[in-house]
Amino acid sequence: MRKIEGHIHLVRTMAGSKGQGRLSPLGHGYAIWDDGEIIKLIPDGWGDDNFLAEKYLSIMDKEKIDKAVILQGTLNGYQNYYTYQVVKRYPDRFIGAFAVDPFTDQAMAIVHRYVEDLGFRAIKFEISQGGGLHGFHRPFRLDIDNRFSQIFHYLADYPGFVVTVDYGAANQTSYQPEAVVNLARRYPQLDFVVCHLSFPDAKHPVQLKNVLEQFVPLNNISVDISAIQDILGEGHNDFPYPRSQWAVRLAKEKLGTKRIIWGSDAPWSATFNSYHQLATWLEHTDIFTPAELADVMGNNAERVYFKPDNVEAARQATDPVMKDFKFH
Repeated sequence: MRKIEGHIHLVRTMAGSKGQGRLSPLGHGYAIWDDGEIIKLIPDGWGDDNFLAEKYLSIMDKEKIDKAVILQGTLNGYQNYYTYQVVKRYPDRFIGAFAVDPFTDQAMAIVHRYVEDLGFRAIKFEISQGGGLHGFHRPFRLDIDNRFSQIFHYLADYPGFVVTVDYGAANQTSYQPEAVVNLARRYPQLDFVVCHLSFPDAKHPVQLKNVLEQFVPLNNISVDISAIQDILGEGHNDFPYPRSQWAVRLAKEKLGTKRIIWGSDAPWSATFNSYHQLATWLEHTDIFTPAELADVMGNNAERVYFKPDNVEAARQATDPVMKDFKFH
């Protein structure tokens, strides 16, 4: 069975920014927010102040992971250009999404550059209050705010473009499953991926049930199941994670097995559970048949993110800005 990591973060330089201010590296995988909170962002042995493609490639080979989808977030800081460089260097192993803050003056110019010049066919909106745009912007609606509408109108010219959304937990102002439903109806030519299985809460199981039932009629909405162990409070001693099994079983019941994408959300998630556990836990459950597991672990990410046209756009992209750049 081949595996495709559907939710990974590579970190060229720690540049996090969210409601806690800026993130500064401390070494040995640790970092500190401006409000004084210290976090362990990178597992031991993966990098002191960064997590680079070459390090992850060795981990991929060890875990028999064929390909990976590189996503962006404000926790690590947008690594857009590094993602472009990695995809160009290793086109058979990686595809990437870029990110933009729509509240910046040059947001549309940034979108045009990453799509038209750098060949991206996926965008990640990290809008969560806890770790994204709602932490340092006034509340907004993803499906109504004109700043976002401009971007979606533009992306509609690229059928098969992927919009990945992390809207946080139900107790955050950013929680907007209905907005994703509206957008998926409005833009049927786009594919939407909701991160972290919409933040399941084992104490309030009806929340997840209601969200998934809203997604059911819209085949252009998938979910990734990254970091649900962290969200559900499960550590390495809980392997293979009974609460996570409950959430995935419900996703299978409501969405089937063609709309679930395995991912880890490493490196941060791999500080709570080992990456080997995150990469193999589903194999230690009876949730899926072998054929279904192959879809969740790889085929679905291949279909959604690694569309041939999307891969070719990334391969053909050349940055015109760097054409005449000389190092001094």
